[in-house]
Amino acid sequence: MFINTLITDPIHFFRIVVIIIFSITLHELAHGWAAMSQGDDTPQRTGHLTLNPVVHMGWESIIFLCIAGIAWGQMPVNPSKFRSAKLGNIIVSAAGPLSNLALGIIFVLLFKVYSNPHLSGLLSLEFVYLTARINFILFLFNLLPIPPLDGFHVWSEIFPKLKQLENTQFGVFALMLLFLIPSFGTGLGLIADLVIKAITGV
Repeated sequence: MFINTLITDPIHFFRIVVIIIFSITLHELAHGWAAMSQGDDTPQRTGHLTLNPVVHMGWESIIFLCIAGIAWGQMPVNPSKFRSAKLGNIIVSAAGPLSNLALGIIFVLLFKVYSNPHLSGLLSLEFVYLTARINFILFLFNLLPIPPLDGFHVWSEIFPKLKQLENTQFGVFALMLLFLIPSFGTGLGLIADLVIKAITGV
């Protein structure tokens, strides 16, 4: 269990918890801002345009993150208020993963800057690298065409036949299966490492 890391490597534990909470909070805010841009004021009316992670994740998600290393968030939106149902759904759904992609790129560029020996003392390179890596993993994971992930809402608008899976048990079964496959998380991590290496040249 992830919580064992608290005993074996507490600094690494708190780094991961802080990074994931920060990343999910911005991920959900990106959904909210995108929804507002599409004519839906639900995020504002429900008080979800805030940096408070408890509002976006809830204590259950934060506690589960500390125990199992898995967390989730939510942003209330009303697709019926989007100016364009199809395009609005794509934009709002894609906004979350794209925020993680943007964070990944920002932090990998910071990693490249702070790899300079003259600047290395200003930030923890391990923390910067870990932030970039986690955000690339979140980007890749959330784009999977599995309900209720963001990727499903994006891809189902492009390929409408996928909508048949929305109200089935497929999503729960598929996610459980993925989390039971140890190589799945490792694979996403390897892809993230390759992206970072490609950008930094390190």
